[in-house]
Amino acid sequence: MALDPEAAKNFAAAAAIGVGSIMPAFAIGKLAAKAMESIGRNPESAGKLQTPMILAIAFAEAIAIYALVMALIIKFV
Repeated sequence: MALDPEAAKNFAAAAAIGVGSIMPAFAIGKLAAKAMESIGRNPESAGKLQTPMILAIAFAEAIAIYALVMALIIKFV
C-alpha cells in the first residue's frame, strides 16, 4: 500500500499547525493567569503590567502565526 503524497502533505500541515499552536496557547493562558494573580495581589501594579503582558502575548501569538505560515507552505507548495 503506497502513501498518497497529497495525504502526506495534508497530514504534515495538520501536524504543523496542531503542534505549533498548542504551546503558544498554553503560554498565553499562563501569562494572563499570572498577570491577573499579580494584579489581584497588588492592584496598583496594573498599569505597569499591562504593556509587558500585551507585548509577551503578541510574541507568543507570533509563534502560532509562524506555525500557520509553515502549514500553508507545506499544504500549497
